[in-house]
Amino acid sequence: MKTIGLTLAILFLSFSMAEAQVSPMVTIKGGSYIPLYGSDSSQVKVSTLKMDVYPVTNQQFLDFVKEYPRWKRSNVKGLFADKNYLSTWKNDTIFGQNFDKDAPITNVSWFAAKNYCECQNKRLPTIDEWEYAAMADEQLADARQKETYNQYILSWYETPKTNTNKIGSTFKNYWGVYDLHGLVWEWTGDFNSVLISGESRKDVDKDSNLFCGTAAIGATDLMNYAAFMRYAFRGSIKANYAMRNLGFRCVKEIPNEEL
Repeated sequence: MKTIGLTLAILFLSFSMAEAQVSPMVTIKGGSYIPLYGSDSSQVKVSTLKMDVYPVTNQQFLDFVKEYPRWKRSNVKGLFADKNYLSTWKNDTIFGQNFDKDAPITNVSWFAAKNYCECQNKRLPTIDEWEYAAMADEQLADARQKETYNQYILSWYETPKTNTNKIGSTFKNYWGVYDLHGLVWEWTGDFNSVLISGESRKDVDKDSNLFCGTAAIGATDLMNYAAFMRYAFRGSIKANYAMRNLGFRCVKEIPNEEL
């Protein structure tokens, strides 16, 4: 009996540890919104889905590269990640100095982020899904008309830093999601579906030379400069870029029978 009890205890502990590595998710109720860019001002419909509460952490991504060695820094091919990929880690499986395991992972390419989500039976959010969820502040599902909210977002965009803060260090929005603003930029599955201008792709300094004023032409809402900066950022990057302020989170579609 003691042996059986011990075995069950070990199995329960293993299950609990595995569960601890799974990112909590919340439901984003579907709806529609008018995106910043497009051929007209028609609304875009966003289906109900589940989204990670937090960005993926350093520890979660370390566990991923240990399980899938092709994504170790020494193994990854240049086609899928540039030289900045995990460049702040000490080696393939050890963080660099002053790293917090619960801070969001950065310096990862779109290819790596996409595969991480796929291995979790999830995917990267689309631009529309991310923008729709990110409209929310603490009280409103759509807070884009609140001057204080846009100023909060812009104040972070205007002073980019290398992030060392833990996940959950910004506000919890209307949907129960943390850190969509104020922590790191985030990959989307279709980030390159909006091209702002050819000039924005100049590869001079990918972390600071991201925005081009002429890209404002065509915006449906020029007052929403915070959103404009996000679109300009997305138009300036490529899928193999790995940047010190760029992380990601995953989403998951909800089967019709669960809606």
